[in-house]
Amino acid sequence: MKKDISGVALEITLGNIASQTTISAIVNAANAQLQSGGGVAGAIHRAAGPGLEEECRSYAPIQPGQAVVTSAHNLPNKYVIHVLGPVYGKDIPADKLLSDCYKNALVVAENHKVDSIAFPAISTGIFGYPVADAARVAFSTLQVYIPRLKHITKIKIVLFSETDLTTHKDVFHEIFD
Repeated sequence: MKKDISGVALEITLGNIASQTTISAIVNAANAQLQSGGGVAGAIHRAAGPGLEEECRSYAPIQPGQAVVTSAHNLPNKYVIHVLGPVYGKDIPADKLLSDCYKNALVVAENHKVDSIAFPAISTGIFGYPVADAARVAFSTLQVYIPRLKHITKIKIVLFSETDLTTHKDVFHEIFD
C-alpha cells in the first residue's frame, strides 16, 4: 500500500526490517543499551554483525524518544537509526515519547541527508504498546512532519505480521483518507 504525501512516498508493507535493500536508513526499535535482543533489535543486530554492537556501545544508554545513528555494517543500508520506544504503562506520557521516536528519527535522517527510511512498529512488541494506538501515533506524527522534509522522499513502514499489517492499513485510512 502506497500514498504520496507532500512529495513523499509513504508505503506500508509486510517484511523484515533488516532486509530493506532499497532503503538508505532503517530504524531499530532498540533497547536502552543498544544491544542485540529479541524482535526488531535482534534481527537487525544479527544481520548487521558484531560491528554494530561495538559501535553502539559509545551511544548507550539512550532515553525513551531519543534517536542515535550508526553505520549499518553488514546490512544493505547506509545507516541504522536507533530509537528507544516507551514501555506501555510505564514510560509516561507514552504517546509523546512514541511520537518523539518517529520525529527524532526523521530529524536524524534529514541531518544525514537520507533519501529513504524504513520504520518498524516501534514499542508494539515486548514493550506492550497496543498496535492500533501505536499506528495512530506513528501516522499522526508522520502527517505533521512529512511536509517539513527536505531530503527524505520515501518512508516505509515494515511490519512483521499480517495482523499488524491489517491494523496499520486500517489506521492509515483513518488518518489519511
